[in-house]
Amino acid sequence: PEYAAANVVSVCSGLLSIAAGIVAILVSHNLSRAALHWTLLSISLLNCLLSTACSVGLALAVALTVHGRGTHLVRGCNSSALPVDARAAIATNDCPFNTTRIYDTALALWFPSLLLAAAEAMLSGRCCLVALIFQGIGPCAHSYGKEQV
Repeated sequence: PEYAAANVVSVCSGLLSIAAGIVAILVSHNLSRAALHWTLLSISLLNCLLSTACSVGLALAVALTVHGRGTHLVRGCNSSALPVDARAAIATNDCPFNTTRIYDTALALWFPSLLLAAAEAMLSGRCCLVALIFQGIGPCAHSYGKEQV
């Protein structure tokens, strides 16, 4: 369940990042609309939190996989032919998937996803700061004018 949760949060975070990017483009073309500033603030704040949760979830999934040597990845298989180490697992008819490359594939997909989720969190945080500056809120709001931003 921890792997499924990490993957679902990762997909939701990616979709919300796309929405935040679209709103940021709209704000850049319509600087005078306050409603778009508040929308950017709310979406980017939510995306920052979700991307941070995604990064933590993926880091936990990677840690559990490396610590357990991949045994949690093949837990759904009810075969006595599967070895203890998932890296040496063979494909059997008792598993609903091919277990030969699941350990390496999972890690190869999770590491870039972890880096991208961290980048999403950082960029969403910057979008939050820009939205706050546009609204005149925060420590940087008085030193920057809308023309400078």
